[in-house]
Amino acid sequence: MEKDKLHTSVLLGPAKERRRDRKARRRAAAQLATVDRRTKEAFAKAEWEEERARQKATAYLPSSGEARSAALRTPGRLHLPRHQDTSATLQGAYPFMAEGGFGSHGVFIGADLFSGSSFVYDPWVLYSRGIITAPNVVLAGIVGSGKSSLAKSLYTRSIAFGRRVYVPGDPKGEHTAVAEAVGGKAIVLGHGLHNRLNPLDEGHRPRGLSDVEWTGHVAARRRDLVGALAETVLARPLAPLEHTAIDLALAATVRDADVPILPMVVDRILEPGDDGDRRLIEDGRVVGHALRRLVAGDLAGLFDGPSTVKFDPSLPMISLDLSRVAENSTLISLLMTCSSAWMESALLDPEGGQRWVVYDEAWRLMSHPALLRRMDAQWRLARHYGIANMLIFHKLSDLDNGGDQGSAMRALASSLLANAETRIIYRQEADQLGATATALGLTGTERNLLPGLGTGQGLWRIKNRSFVVQHQLHPNEMELFASDQRMTVGA
Repeated sequence: MEKDKLHTSVLLGPAKERRRDRKARRRAAAQLATVDRRTKEAFAKAEWEEERARQKATAYLPSSGEARSAALRTPGRLHLPRHQDTSATLQGAYPFMAEGGFGSHGVFIGADLFSGSSFVYDPWVLYSRGIITAPNVVLAGIVGSGKSSLAKSLYTRSIAFGRRVYVPGDPKGEHTAVAEAVGGKAIVLGHGLHNRLNPLDEGHRPRGLSDVEWTGHVAARRRDLVGALAETVLARPLAPLEHTAIDLALAATVRDADVPILPMVVDRILEPGDDGDRRLIEDGRVVGHALRRLVAGDLAGLFDGPSTVKFDPSLPMISLDLSRVAENSTLISLLMTCSSAWMESALLDPEGGQRWVVYDEAWRLMSHPALLRRMDAQWRLARHYGIANMLIFHKLSDLDNGGDQGSAMRALASSLLANAETRIIYRQEADQLGATATALGLTGTERNLLPGLGTGQGLWRIKNRSFVVQHQLHPNEMELFASDQRMTVGA
């Protein structure tokens, strides 16, 4: 028995000793952790007390500002009374409700009346940025609304950016002074003047064309131009036999004359000669007498000799002054048809640069099919030519002068509006609001703006964005652009 107890104590002794060691180690570890925590707490408390003491030692201004003589040196708290109003009144306080505009690249126009910022516009810049795809502009406004001043300032300010200006027909002569002021030229045509415009001139030769290409281009342009003149006088399309009569007479005239002129073509049509087909006398009799009006009839004096004026595409601005023939709409159409042919040859030049083409008093042009077709072709090719066409109306219903509803001419007139992604509408009469809103797809708010617009204020619709802009003029521009000088003399 004693032996068994001794053996048991030997076995249990070391185990009990190991448990005591483990407990001692745990107590020692706990004591060390406690000491470490208390040390950290003491250190943090010391830091906090030090920071608190530093804050207490720092001198701050009173919340209501300094007192007495130093009171105005520090701001006090601003107390405003609470205010309530309608959303119609408070909408002006939300800047995100105003248009951001197109930035600062372009021609300065004036002030955006919604945002108060400057408004700039340049069709070439907007096209390069992908904002618009058609650079043409339609501008409409009643007499005295300021649309002419806007057009003049837009194209003259563009000259500083390297653009040129061409006015193919100025019925009132109001662009003449502007052309001369910017270093350009105004070509004045009319009865009693020595100036002549030969429709058969070769015109400006673009660089890069070979002799064969240039000869073919000139022949095609002459044929197209004489045909357009005949259609304008006849007020109808030419028949196939009449086209043949013009082609043969024109070819014979160019072959036999160093400087072909229109009277020679008329003589060839009416009297083909021994080498010609005698049937041309009958086939071309009507068209020959129509063209004869331009050289010997009531339209004579402008197309019956070599040109005395020259189209210089390098000038900053060229204007065709038609104020001497403003009473004859047919003659205006004929002259503009010829001048457009001049311009087309210059536009073919790849180095011709970018150009504004301005059609003023456009209501006169809508009833002339040949000219309208030529304008439509230029508008469709505006991006290819690098030009921006501007059509100036009094009201959008002037487009209806192109013909009856559903006619081809009405479709051509409407296509001019469709190919212009910039529409500028100045003040309109109440009876025109419906037609204007329908043509442009205006909202009710935009439509209601139009009758109340002041002078120089316009609604700009650029693709799907709208702006109300106040046009701003320099005093020198106001004097140069004035179109009512006769009304204000002596006032």
